[in-house]
Amino acid sequence: MNEKKAHIIVISNEKGGTGKSTVSMHLAIKLMDEGFHVALVDTDGRQGTLSRYIENRRQFCKNTNIKLPIPELITIAPTEDINQILESRKQISQQINNLIPEFDAIIIDTPGTKNYLFEEAHKFADTLITPISDSLIDLNVISEIDFNNPEKHHAGHYAGYIWEVKKYLAAHGKSMLNWIVVGNKISTFSSRNKNQVFYYLERASKTYGFRLAPPIRDRVIYKELFLQGLTVLDLSRDGLKHRLTVSHLAAKQEIRNLAEFICPN
Repeated sequence: MNEKKAHIIVISNEKGGTGKSTVSMHLAIKLMDEGFHVALVDTDGRQGTLSRYIENRRQFCKNTNIKLPIPELITIAPTEDINQILESRKQISQQINNLIPEFDAIIIDTPGTKNYLFEEAHKFADTLITPISDSLIDLNVISEIDFNNPEKHHAGHYAGYIWEVKKYLAAHGKSMLNWIVVGNKISTFSSRNKNQVFYYLERASKTYGFRLAPPIRDRVIYKELFLQGLTVLDLSRDGLKHRLTVSHLAAKQEIRNLAEFICPN
């Protein structure tokens, strides 16, 4: 049996549209820039956003003859045959286990709804990163608040699920899950709604056992770069010749902050 090598980072939220694939890609490139050998696992293979991101990057490199860091990619789509789910679970587990001794970090991007691929991914987590928007709907998956009586709250369905994941991991010898919640696609404008979300997230962090990372702002550049398979970290590379704006520099710093936040104090 090979001794475990890779640190496994699961990017997950039981809700779509929170920017999981963008976070996965940027974090992978950041770690590669730091000299780590990184693999990506796209368990949302039916939608395949992360896989398309990598394909766009490969095509960009081919078209421009510019060499960029590209992580190893495995794409996994769920089986449609209910009778094959057990066998598919075993195959997925084996695929991830095969990567562990070969890489320094494995980043697993998950579907926005819970299925067996979603569940298998969480079983491997050393670090769990949950992107969340500044929306009370997003807050609800972690902490359900009675706004007529804000002192009354209970775990949202995703926080409840992560409690079960923590118990599973503890039963299998992993005593601590490094759970990080990061505000993603956050508006640059102050609003009562946004302030409420982060106020309640700060309180929920103490109850449900996660750390709240510095937020990542909503920037058009992320959508533009996806089409080329690029990240904000690529903009200053030789050959790309992008003029860096204050917004670009701030975006790069936000990704650096998230990468550094992975290591608990």
